[in-house]
Amino acid sequence: MKPARRVGWRWPAGGPPATVGAWLGFAESLYTKHKLALGQVAGSAHDEALYLLLRTLEVPLESDARVLARRLTAAQGAKVEAVFRRRVEERVPAAYLTQEAWLGPFSFYVDERVIIPRSYFLEIIPGQLGTWLPRRGAGVKRVADICTGSGCLAILLAKQFRTARVDATDLSPAALEVAAINVRRHRLGPRVHLFPGDLLAALPAAAKYDVILSNPPYEPSALVDGQAPEFAAEPRIAHDGGQDGLGLIRKLLRQAGPRLKPHGIVVLEVGGLRPAIDREFAALEPHWLATEDGSDCICLFHAARLG
Repeated sequence: MKPARRVGWRWPAGGPPATVGAWLGFAESLYTKHKLALGQVAGSAHDEALYLLLRTLEVPLESDARVLARRLTAAQGAKVEAVFRRRVEERVPAAYLTQEAWLGPFSFYVDERVIIPRSYFLEIIPGQLGTWLPRRGAGVKRVADICTGSGCLAILLAKQFRTARVDATDLSPAALEVAAINVRRHRLGPRVHLFPGDLLAALPAAAKYDVILSNPPYEPSALVDGQAPEFAAEPRIAHDGGQDGLGLIRKLLRQAGPRLKPHGIVVLEVGGLRPAIDREFAALEPHWLATEDGSDCICLFHAARLG
């Protein structure tokens, strides 16, 4: 990360903000003025700044609007200023500042070793995945999460398929250290197993899976080169999918056929690669799953088509 660039802040008339609400308004202005990137924790400056304020002040996230009137002590004001200086001057992602990320109601530990969890699988795993499996997924016994990162999707899978074993892989040993923290926090050690290595090659050799799921690196390398500092702060290995973004996806689909049970499925989150997937893998008949915002960026392949 680049060295911090000291920003000359001009306080509002009357000096530094005295209340949570005043700090929120000031922080939003900083986001706009300095063009901070969003999307890792929240989609708006208001929501991310409020999250940082509440977490820094150790106030419950579910607090109502009355919290905005709360006056800050000098120590609290200094603490809040320090956090937002790091956010603005160093462009540190908010989740790295709090060492926390949320997927729906579930909290995960994160730091610079892993990409910050954000995935459409949050809605797909409980809402649609079972409909593509026998008995709506009631008989699922073994699931794999490839490129697990923080372990968040492996944990969501374990919570969805409550009698299944989940095997999770990642090429980065450092990422698996973070995943292990989250597996322990969610008390899923007996069912979620972590394996270092390259995609499906890291899995136990004889294992066959009902579901192989992955949110792999899928951004083209040139796009990664031009990322905003907040996204560049995440491990490049978690973003870079090669020249056209399909490098790891091709390899994973080649590996998947022999690792699936006859009724098994592969489910991938692929960002903006839908046209490329439809062109290159038309013979595999990808199915596209609907997401609430219409991006429909998750594709599904049946074992029978993968050979």
